[in-house]
This record gives sequence, C-alpha cells and structure tokens, in this order.
Amino acid sequence: MKRKIIIFTGDPNSINSEIIHKTWNKLDKKLKKRIYFISNYNLIKSQFKKLKYNTKINKVENIFDQEGSFNIKIIDVNLKFQNPFSVKKNIASKFIKDSLKVCHNLALKNYTQGFINCPIDKNLLNSRKKIGVTEYLASKCKIKNNKEAMLIYNQKFSVSPLTTHLDIKEISKKITPALIINKIQTLNQWYKKKLKKKPKIAVLGLNPHNAELRKNSEEKRIIIPAIKKLKKSGINIKGPFVSDTFFIDSFKKFDLLIGMYHDQVLTPFKSIYKFDAINITIGLKYIRTSPDHGTAKSMIGKNKANPNSLIKCIDFINKYSE
Repeated sequence: MKRKIIIFTGDPNSINSEIIHKTWNKLDKKLKKRIYFISNYNLIKSQFKKLKYNTKINKVENIFDQEGSFNIKIIDVNLKFQNPFSVKKNIASKFIKDSLKVCHNLALKNYTQGFINCPIDKNLLNSRKKIGVTEYLASKCKIKNNKEAMLIYNQKFSVSPLTTHLDIKEISKKITPALIINKIQTLNQWYKKKLKKKPKIAVLGLNPHNAELRKNSEEKRIIIPAIKKLKKSGINIKGPFVSDTFFIDSFKKFDLLIGMYHDQVLTPFKSIYKFDAINITIGLKYIRTSPDHGTAKSMIGKNKANPNSLIKCIDFINKYSE
C-alpha cells in the first residue's frame, strides 16, 4: 500500500496558493486521495476566494481523516491574519516553524516517506543565522558534521552547492576537506541507495581559473586533497573544473556537479533547466523536497506562476512512497 503524501503550503505571503491550485487541477484522482496539506484552513480558503478559485477545501483532523476525498484536505495549523496575502512577519514565522514541526513529526512515522514544502522566505526561519529549510531540518534530525546536502535534481543532471546561503566573503572560510568529503559521501550514498546508480561526479574549483593552481590557493590546499581521498574510497569523481567553461559542454558527461557556493551552480543550472527540477534535502531521516523557486511575492494574483516544479516534487515523492 502506498503511503500518504504530505505537503506544507509554505510561506503565506507568496504564490504558493496559485501553484497549489494549478497543480491540483492536473493531478490524478487516485493521487489526490493520498495527499494531505499542512496549513491553515481559513488562510487557504481566504486566498482561494480572493484569487477566485472554486477548488473545494476540507478541514481534516489527521492524515487518515477523509481518505477517500478528492478535495484538498487541510490539517489545520493555527494562524491569525487580517489580509491573507500580507501576514505579519512574526506571525508568519511562527506559522512556518509550527507547520514544519508537524511535517517533521509525520515524516518520521512509517505512513509517509517524507514531505514537500512549498517555497518559504528564509528570513522567517532565522534571519541571524541565514539558514534555509535544508539546515533547519538537518538540525531537527540532529544531523552532525555537515552530512546533509542540498540537491537540485533533474533526471539528466543535478547540482549541489557545498555552502548554501552564505555571503560571498564567508565562503572560503567555510570550505574544508571535511566539508567536501562528508557532503559528497552523503550524496554518493543517496544516489546508490535511492537511484540505484553509481553517479559520475564533477567538482568545481572556487576561484577564477582555479587560481591557476597556485600553492596557497583553496584548490591546491583543500579541494584537490579532498578529491584524491574520495577517489581512493571508490567514488567516481573528477575535478576541480574551471567554473566559467564547465556549463558549455562538460556537464553533459556527469550525473552530478558539486559547486563551492549557491549561485556558482544554481544560476547556470536554472538557465538550462528552468522549472524542470526539484530541491531535495539529502541526508535526513526522510525525503524532503520543495519546488526549485522562491516565494515570488511580486507575482501574487497575476496568474503567472508555473506549477511544474511542485508537480515534479509530487511525482518524486510518489515514486518512493511504496
């Protein structure tokens, strides 16, 4: 029997209600029966009303309530609001953390393989530490030694940044041989276990032209020694490659690219694949995915949001919910 699929509706000040509505209209009826949303019933009802959507919504007690329903089923999380698309920051922050806690607890149980969260403004998690959902859930799962990883996944080619939401000036301080080794080992193990394949992995350098491989460069001191150690452990890995030319053609020879920082790999990846990708947190005690885009607050109410990434998240979770 297939397990339930849990979706957190994410940031209340976003395009999430639009992508949920568009996604719901494209889903198979059998799949709809197994999907439960973690959100606030009155919020979603108000947002749908404002957007003139007539999709039916039911409030349910748990993920076994109304199992046969084809309507959107909401497990209610408390939220006080006046304007459904302008929820105050402190209230939205508490709502997001409370909802993620519900998702985390459900995902630890055997009747779901994991969950999907729609986009979230990262400042609502912890504005001082600059963490995203990846780091937040890794903390909840008590993952140590940087063994969680962000994977932007496409069946043809995927990328993973070693550092996520750091300012550029902080990146070189964060990169160590241990960080590189732990993250790549986590990703390699996941590919073998979940996707049943030994991935071909490429690694980028940090500096322009790999700093010409000068003795004191991060490439010479940190990245190359880490790659050598990973090769000795049997991982199929090459690098470091120079960033400015890798995406011309070289990327086609690999399954996975490891970058040193967020935009180094996500910018070219999104230019090529656009919404044909999902964000997966690797190394947790369960599967967690999210659409590979942001909250897009400037697009609220314009009916321009693309639901394809959320649909792909559902397809991925469904595939592994046996």
